[in-house]
Amino acid sequence: MKITHLSQLANELAKELQDKVVFRHRDDSTAQWIPTTFGEFARKVKAVAKSMITMGIEVDEKVAVFSQNKPELLVANMAIYSVRGVHVPLYATSTASQVNYIVNHSEISLLFVGEQQQYDVAYEVLQSSSYLKKLVLFDASIKRKEDDTTSIYLDELVAQGETLSDQEYEKRGSERSVDDIACIMYTSGTTGEPKGVILKHSNFEEAFRVNNKALHTLSDKDRSLAFLPLSHIFEMTWTYFCIWKGIEVYINLRPVEIQSIIKEVRPTLMCSVPRFWEKVYAGVQEKIVNAKGLSKLLFSRSIEIGKEYHGNYLSKGKKAPLVLTLRYKFYEKTIFAKLKKVIGIENGNFFPTSGAPLSDNISEFLHACGINICYGYGLTESTATVSCYPLEVGYNIGSVGKLVDKIECRIDTNGEVLLKGKTIMHGYYKNPVETAKAFTEDGFFRTGDAGKIENGDLFITDRLKDLFKTANGKYIAPQALETTISEDKFVEIVAIVADKRKFVSALIVPDFAELTKYAQEQGIEFNSREELVSNPAIYSFIKSRIDDKQKPFASFEQVKRFTILSAPFSMDSGELTNTLKIKRRVIYDKYSAQIEAMYSEK
Repeated sequence: MKITHLSQLANELAKELQDKVVFRHRDDSTAQWIPTTFGEFARKVKAVAKSMITMGIEVDEKVAVFSQNKPELLVANMAIYSVRGVHVPLYATSTASQVNYIVNHSEISLLFVGEQQQYDVAYEVLQSSSYLKKLVLFDASIKRKEDDTTSIYLDELVAQGETLSDQEYEKRGSERSVDDIACIMYTSGTTGEPKGVILKHSNFEEAFRVNNKALHTLSDKDRSLAFLPLSHIFEMTWTYFCIWKGIEVYINLRPVEIQSIIKEVRPTLMCSVPRFWEKVYAGVQEKIVNAKGLSKLLFSRSIEIGKEYHGNYLSKGKKAPLVLTLRYKFYEKTIFAKLKKVIGIENGNFFPTSGAPLSDNISEFLHACGINICYGYGLTESTATVSCYPLEVGYNIGSVGKLVDKIECRIDTNGEVLLKGKTIMHGYYKNPVETAKAFTEDGFFRTGDAGKIENGDLFITDRLKDLFKTANGKYIAPQALETTISEDKFVEIVAIVADKRKFVSALIVPDFAELTKYAQEQGIEFNSREELVSNPAIYSFIKSRIDDKQKPFASFEQVKRFTILSAPFSMDSGELTNTLKIKRRVIYDKYSAQIEAMYSEK
């Protein structure tokens, strides 16, 4: 498949794969997965594109898409590319102020919206914006405001477009260039205002090439489950790549339903973030702890054999001894096969995982069970993947894998990872100051991550801005500690506090479901979450689990005091980014009283 320009992707693939299913979406009323063929996909993309032209959308004009994962989102994205417009994705959970900022910054006149929630937010922005003029609604059940005289449903746009001339549509297609801007992707930003990352079609073209070279086990027999937001660079690039490869994509609408959806789809591929696998790991560990007699022995022994087989041999490209191989194959067909079936991944080819640090313990455990985690590293500014585990042999647990083809990487004098290559962004939109700061004089992009390269493997140690220096002059890398403590099934999220402090402390968001269950089993009475987390017995219980998890860390790195919070961090309150990273500045400001209390003399 030679076509890599996103403006032509749907149309050109339809010529070859007319009746093949490109994606499926779930009809919740029937629980059926409804297919869309390449032919139907291309027809809708073309119709929407022609309608956009008649609406006055010019070449290089910015058009936003504000929706959760839906088939219509992919139609809209490809239609924007087809008219040589610039796609601006918005997270479905964005607030009115966040949408308003991006609409005004990008001067967006047309906005596609997913469901009622997005429509209500977008309509609020429409009332005050001097740029936004029209909304296109994906969901036919959206109830429009009584005074809304401009919004149109996508189905109407498709019907309208099918009656229009192809002339201008074809003209724009013939003038396409890989130097056209494809997307402006606003980073969620852990500090300050979001920045608009400029990605051209050439960035995606190169991403297709390097993924195609690295991921050689893929075929059109695979099925990918789109679980992460398609507004995020990781899932977006991956899903485009799957479409390009002719791989069927199952579009998951609601992330909270993933545990049941994955069992319906039983995918061979699925992008995910480490938090998903942390939950899997915690669930399996609980089963092992609660198992008795022979079952417990078999569980434990199978993990030991799996770690030896994968860690000492397969990962290093060595042939395992015959006895070890036979033992592993026995557990693979019994214990591990059953485990993967319970999760819904028994058909798994491999599972790309990125977006946050993945605990070495969890990575080792998953590989031991034969779950092929393709752990990697990437950024919005690098069109996703910079490095990843080799699929079969040669992966090094502790690293984020090997660099993809043609990406240059060097480590700066301060330990920062620097990158150069054809997938690297073309700057921040309307932000020359930040663009200049982001690149070295010889054109390397400053990632903001501290790391090292050893024997061809890239290691990320922490975010440079997150490195803490205690009052005693010791440096603390909080992400490593946060990731390790978060392995515990009773811990949801950890925010380490240490900068300029006498010792390390932490704010702990517990897994309230697990903690409630434990309290009830122990006969601990409480009438609210506040009473639950303030109970001394609960504090002692969590402390014992944290102390156990942080044993591998030096004494000065370990959490000495912590506060259990009675409410989770959330995106709505600004404590989490849209990719569930903690916003330290926001959290430290909001919980300043609790933090200061931990450092008061006791």
